[in-house]
Amino acid sequence: QVQLAESGGGLVQAGGSLRLSCAASGRTFSSTGMGWFRQAPGQERQFVAAIFWSGSTIYDEASVKGRFTISRDNVGNTVYLQMNSLKPEDTAVYYCAAGGFGTLERLYGYWGQGTQVTVSS
Repeated sequence: QVQLAESGGGLVQAGGSLRLSCAASGRTFSSTGMGWFRQAPGQERQFVAAIFWSGSTIYDEASVKGRFTISRDNVGNTVYLQMNSLKPEDTAVYYCAAGGFGTLERLYGYWGQGTQVTVSS
């Protein structure tokens, strides 16, 4: 059974940093991609960033450009999201996704339960 476990969320002041982790178990994703999405209260889930097995990355430039960095370990089972210069509008539940690559939810076959990130002003 494939499981994705997110960690690293929490409460931080504006301007602060958090590092999210997502550990996959049950299979490896070394030949595909992993990504992060987020869902703010009252809004639809939105793409944040993704990384392919080759190391190629894509970001939602409009919202996280220059502030967030996605990376993964060499095995391909853990993906990270380093979030710097956090803003109150970054407050959301952050979801890890795996088994695909791109900005659309339907491209990913596996999802984590989410981790809450709250940024206070």
